[in-house]
Formats: sequence, structure tokens, C-alpha cells
Amino acid sequence: MKNIIYKVFVLLCMVLLTNCNDEEFLREDPPAEYTTENIYSTSQQVEQTLIKNYHFIRGRMTTSAAFKFNGTDMFDVPTIRLGDSFNDYSKISPLTGTFNGIYADSYRIINRANLALSAADYPQIEWASEEEKEYIVAQARFFRAYAYLTLGELYGGVPIVTEITDVPKYDYVRATRVETYQYAIDELLAIEDDLPIIPTSRGRISRGAAQHYLCELYLAKGIELAANGEQSTANEAFGKSIEYGDKLIEGPYSLIQTRFGTRKTETEVYYGNGFTLETSNVIDTCETNYYWDLFQEGNQDIPENTESIWTAQVDYEAYKIIDDNSKLPYARNYGPVFRANSGGHWDSNSTNEDVGGRGITAICPTFYTRDDIYSGKWADDMRNSQIVFRRNIKGNRPDSPYYKKYVPWSEIYLNDKDKTLCYPISCKISTDKFTGIDEGENKSNLFRNDYIIRLAETVLLRAEAKQRLGNKQGAADDINLLRERAQCSYLVTAADVDDNFDLILDERARELVYEECRWNTLLRMGGNIAVERIRKYAYWPVAKSTLTFDYNLWPIPQEVINLNIAEPMQQNPGWENR
Repeated sequence: MKNIIYKVFVLLCMVLLTNCNDEEFLREDPPAEYTTENIYSTSQQVEQTLIKNYHFIRGRMTTSAAFKFNGTDMFDVPTIRLGDSFNDYSKISPLTGTFNGIYADSYRIINRANLALSAADYPQIEWASEEEKEYIVAQARFFRAYAYLTLGELYGGVPIVTEITDVPKYDYVRATRVETYQYAIDELLAIEDDLPIIPTSRGRISRGAAQHYLCELYLAKGIELAANGEQSTANEAFGKSIEYGDKLIEGPYSLIQTRFGTRKTETEVYYGNGFTLETSNVIDTCETNYYWDLFQEGNQDIPENTESIWTAQVDYEAYKIIDDNSKLPYARNYGPVFRANSGGHWDSNSTNEDVGGRGITAICPTFYTRDDIYSGKWADDMRNSQIVFRRNIKGNRPDSPYYKKYVPWSEIYLNDKDKTLCYPISCKISTDKFTGIDEGENKSNLFRNDYIIRLAETVLLRAEAKQRLGNKQGAADDINLLRERAQCSYLVTAADVDDNFDLILDERARELVYEECRWNTLLRMGGNIAVERIRKYAYWPVAKSTLTFDYNLWPIPQEVINLNIAEPMQQNPGWENR
């Protein structure tokens, strides 16, 4: 039998060889060449391109979030990570990787959006309905607007890229900052009504997300117009900012004022020294409140949460199976390291809930963030309560005189290292109930959805627009919406609304700590606000000694300028020749 099979095989080979031309047989002739025009065949593939943007933005805002605030007035690095500091201006230049990374990331978002928009019109794509196509197009244009808003706030005017290109291009031309903002505004205006009022699924953008960014974009555009001496046109932009803020604040969204969600019946939580809550293991207890509810697992996307506008999706089951980035590594990256304190009041192996979890403090708050904004009359504030911003920490070593007693900060801040490793613990970066401990997790990560847009920020944008229109009382009234919600004993007046915008920036720090992109905020506000606040509040004194020049934009990455050989690209003021 084997002999018969072998003879048949040999005969077949002879037939094939005698009937083929050698040149034809060897010539490479692939049946198809993949291009952007034939790689897509279904509407689901077009949608998948946009889903990559959702995942990408989630990663940038959560797992790689240090760019949002490292080196600002609010955060810097501890002594053990001085090499990662972002406020030594003797080392920061247009060659610095952070500048190139955020710039390139923004254009990656734009590229995916442009690709999806191009593919949406390919004739081979079949859509279930016109509405399905409209929503895909609307999401793509939203992402373009989102990316150009980021670029405009951080870098100023940048090249507007609206189509995919399959050949190298070396002659990009920068638009002005106003043109960059206006392009993003036009994108959102074009698709505002095509976005659903309620997201089609959790984490998807809705009309409210577009309206929030329109509020921010008109505000940013107005600031730049005013800086250019076009005050009348600037005031029109500020009016539009207020109009879009009204659509959200007076519309389907509202600030949380009562207990809600998965843990609303719990009036007290326990911080243990171990995995059980037996009396002997309890280190501390805290009374809960509704601001704390905002940041508890399972509460971000439920109908009761009328404050949530757009969230990054985090799923523990997906994390276990396929998605390593489906997590918030906040307890690890932002958490303090009391176990390394020189005073020895905490167990050297302690990584439990009472000390915020397994923190390694990649980023630490400045004293402005942890103390200054809550000093004096500002102290009585729900956002400064023990459950929300736990600034009183009990010792957990039985041989410490402060065992199960609050350790005075004078006993904690024994040296510079202790000052950067030990600080108050925000409920936004830690929890009393870590998920997955019984499956091998180690109290490094949170597994809750995270806010990209929360109504509280819209309120602060509207307050700023009112102030820039000269309506200081209106600005104070908006700020008091947040202060009344936080049950603050001190409510601000028009007299508190200063011309340097310190009040608004302080209130943003109280409300949006660990949430807002602080760099975007400081640079968007223009003038010397960013550098003056960094000089005043930066943790490390090297910022004051090396920040000897003024700037109000990040530099265009030198790599971008060098590659654009056919068209000179101007560097932003302050960064030339650095």
C-alpha cells in the first residue's frame, strides 16, 4: 500500500513539473495586497478601530496617568524617584520624552479616527441602518475633537490632519491655537445631535460628553482671543461656554447630594490589620458620606449617579482573562508608603487597607494639595473628611506608643524622605475593600470605572467663563454649588474671586484631585499662571531655581520639528534653543 501511494505521489509531481513554466512558477504573485481600502469589509471592523481609541484613552488616563499632574503645583515625585521628577528645568527641553509621547499619542487618536471615517464610506461596508453609521461617524469626529483639544491646550496651534496618508509628509503647517480650538468646536457641533443623550453602552460617549468639551473649548478659545486683544470676540466665546455648561448643569445631569449606590446603607467602614474584621484586627473606623459613594466600586455608571458624564471602563473579569490594563493602579502608583516611615509606627510589611494598600508612591502630593487648600476656614469640607481624605493615620505596630492611636504628623515628618512617602490617603486612590484578594491580587489596584468627565468639572468651567466675562458673583455662585454639596461652613463671595484665578484653581484641586489633567488646566488658562504656581507650590526647590524663563505652552517636540524638513516649524516661546 505504501508503495502505491509513493508511485502516485511521484507521478503527480512529474505532471506538475512538466506542465509549469519555471519563471511563472517562481514569480511572486499574491492574490491581494492589503490597503486601507480593502482591509475593511464589515461595519464591525470600522467600529473596532474606534474601540481601540476608547481603550487607548483609558490607558492614558489611568495606567499612564502621571502626565496629568506630575511637576505641577499639585504633584511631584518622592525622594526615592527624583530621577522621574518633572520640575528640574535644567533637564527639561523639547527633547524630553513626555512632550513627544503626549503629542504622538494625540495624533494616534486622530489617525484612528481618520481611518474609521474613511472606512465608513467604503462601498463594501454594509450598515444595519443609517443611524448605526451616523453614530460611528459621530464617535470618530468626537475623538478628533478630543485630541485637538488636548493638543491645543498643551502645545497651542498644531497641524490639522483630517485624512489618512500613505506616503511620508514633511511639510506640515501649524494652525493657530484659535484655529485648532475652532476645528475641534466645529467637529463637536457637527455631531452633537447625532450622539445619544444616554450612552448606548457603558463607557461610550454621549451628547453630554460633547457638550462638556464644547464648554471647555469655547472657554479656551475665549482666553486665547482675549490674549490676542480680541476681547469682544472672546466675550462671545465665553458666552457660548456658559451656554453649553447650562445644557448640562440645568439639564439631564445634577450633582450628587444624597447617599446612593452599592454601599449607601453602610454608615461606617473598617480598616483592618489583616484580612478579617475581628475586633482585634480593626485599626480604625470611618463614617461614610455621599461624596465617598462617588468613588466606590460599581457606582460610576448606574442611573442613580446623575453626575457621571463619561467613564473609562474597568472590568475585573476581563483583567483576569485578557486585558491586563483593565485596572486602576492607583493604590500602587499614588499610595503612600507608611511602612517605610523612620518613626517605626507601622509594620514594615504592612500593605493593608489601614495604610492605603500596597503603595509605592510613584507620585506624591505637594503640601499645597495635602494641606494648604484646606487650611483655616477651608478645613470644614466633606472633601476633607476622614473617609474622603484620610489625613489621620493610626499606628499598627503593637510595640509603638501610637498603636491604634493617631500618629501626629510631627512624628511622621522626621526627614525629607518621610515627607514624600507619607501623606493623606484619598478615597479616589484606595479602598477598604480591595477586589481579588482571594484570587492573588495584592492591594495594588482598584477595579472600578473611572471618571473622564464628571459634572463637577463642568460647573468649574462655567464658573471660570462667568468670571472672565466679569461676573464674579456668578462665578462665586457656581463655586458654591460644589461647596454647598460638600457641606462647607464657608461659602465664597464675589470678593473671594481673585483676578489670578487662584480661587478657581484651589477649588479644582479640592474637587478634582487625582482626576483632572492639571497640566491642561494650567496651560489653558494662559499668561504666566502655570509657571508662577509651579514656582510657588512645587514640592522640590529645584523648580524655583531652574525655572528661570516663562512659558505658557509645552514645547513642540524637537523630533517633530526636525522631521518637518520641507516647512520650518516654529518652536513655542520660552523653549527656543533649550
